[in-house]
Amino acid sequence: MIVLGLDTCLSACSAAVLDGERLLAREVEPMARGHQERLAPLVQRVMAAAGLTFDRLDRVGVTVGPGSFTGLRVGLAFAKGLGAALDIPVVGVGALEALAWPQAKGLVFAAIDAKRGQVYLQAFRDRAPLMAPDALTIETAAARLAEFHDGGSTLIGSGAALLADVLPGARIVAAEGCDPEAVAQLAAARTPTPPRPLYLRAPDARLPQAR
Repeated sequence: MIVLGLDTCLSACSAAVLDGERLLAREVEPMARGHQERLAPLVQRVMAAAGLTFDRLDRVGVTVGPGSFTGLRVGLAFAKGLGAALDIPVVGVGALEALAWPQAKGLVFAAIDAKRGQVYLQAFRDRAPLMAPDALTIETAAARLAEFHDGGSTLIGSGAALLADVLPGARIVAAEGCDPEAVAQLAAARTPTPPRPLYLRAPDARLPQAR
């Protein structure tokens, strides 16, 4: 199975192509905004580097959040459009799961800085989720980590630095975006269902108040 994995949820725009377990091509471009303009050219470069035309794809995987509201919608719209044009399944992958996936063994906490004194958090052991993804204050997240921590944890993501003091001895992995190879691996492994955005809180933007 040839799978294209995409991530635009966080502070990067990235894509990877897998043929079974073999990585054919991968590109990650760090960015805080501008995913809409950069995603299509990046995907074209990755497909060219893989030596494939788009009609060779069997499936598309895309991160669905939590993360940037604009970023995740860019990725979802692009993936759905590509899937419809090629008549292939599109599979949604949680950003926290994709962050944690490369850390295959042990207890892993994926944490994304959600701003406003919050983090998006999910815990895994040997890749199996121990909790649902959640938006928590730093204090509540710290208490949740203390419940699971066994002295040999890994803390990964843009929120890792905010929680590092809570986990003495933990391995800290600062990652601003998801590995698109992990997104493709996860998409290949699960039964396709229509992808939906994962929003854990209301958007920061507000409509103007009527006078």
